[in-house]
Amino acid sequence: MMNIEYSKASVRVEMDYFLSGSVLRGTVKSECRETRTFFKVESDAPKEKVLALIRNAKQGCFAEAMIQAPVPLKSEVELNGEKVGL
Repeated sequence: MMNIEYSKASVRVEMDYFLSGSVLRGTVKSECRETRTFFKVESDAPKEKVLALIRNAKQGCFAEAMIQAPVPLKSEVELNGEKVGL
């Protein structure tokens, strides 16, 4: 634990995403073109210590890691108690 005091912190996430195709025709597809994060921190601690804290938070973030280096997705579907494939 870094034990750096701060008075206020927030993060905002923006994504550029869209849907294409048709739900009725079974051709719907979602895509994400870009994801952005915005960190805001207010702290009296030394600047370098706060930046080190933010770097650690970003490096330890599972969501950012998954976006930067996509991982395989395993998906199971169950219908009425029976596993089915799509």
